[in-house]
Amino acid sequence: MLEERDFYDLTWAYLQKIHSQNVRHTEIFFDPQTHSSRAVPFSKVISGIHCALEDGREKLGISSRLILSILRHLSEESAFQTLQEALEYRDWIAAVGLDSSENGHPPSKFERIFAQARKEGFLTVAHAGEEGPAEYVWEALNLLNVLRIDHGNRSLEDLALVAELVKRKIPLTVCPLSNLKLKVVRDMTKHPLAEMLENGMVATVNSDDPAYFGGYVNENYVAVANALNLSKEQIVQLAKNSFTASFLDENDKQNMIEMVDRFYQENKT
Repeated sequence: MLEERDFYDLTWAYLQKIHSQNVRHTEIFFDPQTHSSRAVPFSKVISGIHCALEDGREKLGISSRLILSILRHLSEESAFQTLQEALEYRDWIAAVGLDSSENGHPPSKFERIFAQARKEGFLTVAHAGEEGPAEYVWEALNLLNVLRIDHGNRSLEDLALVAELVKRKIPLTVCPLSNLKLKVVRDMTKHPLAEMLENGMVATVNSDDPAYFGGYVNENYVAVANALNLSKEQIVQLAKNSFTASFLDENDKQNMIEMVDRFYQENKT
């Protein structure tokens, strides 16, 4: 992964794969620090990805949003440098996120970064409460002012936090297969997704590094639906939640949700 074309090819291969799985909208994380540490310019990374996303929209009918993720195991200084480089491409990036290994790297470490990102007009999200504790979810909400929590499994350990997430309708982007591979859950039948739905949380099903963790979005749906014996209504709710949680504009969200409802009504039996 050195040239713009490499990042184009990778993104295009991903888009072709999800097109085969009937995905209509995707919100993709990318980690520029992974590549800048190898002296690959930010411009090559984002230009390759962006061009592929544009082709995905025009040739495959897949809309998209791009999320720049800060690697939490690196320094605040590195994060600020990356955010500064991103400003030139503000129109291509919808949000700033936080990923990589949670333990020992709480959201509070990046409070100033996220304040600056919001000031620059970016939306904000953060990985929290997968391997890290429920307290990290609180920090992401209260210190980073995120609009979505990525993962959020361990939120269920704190009833006050569950109530807050429900009250504020904060979506959770849950990734069942990665949870299993990382041993966040030991058995898919013990996955908390059904409990999240029962509690009224805006839970969604997503893929996390799909080639690495062994499953794109459909494989994640199938794995958790089978393991938890989810009803058709619950699966439809998860699909609708994914559009509700998206960064699409309200009209596009509603169109997508109505599409899900129509498909469900036509295929009820």
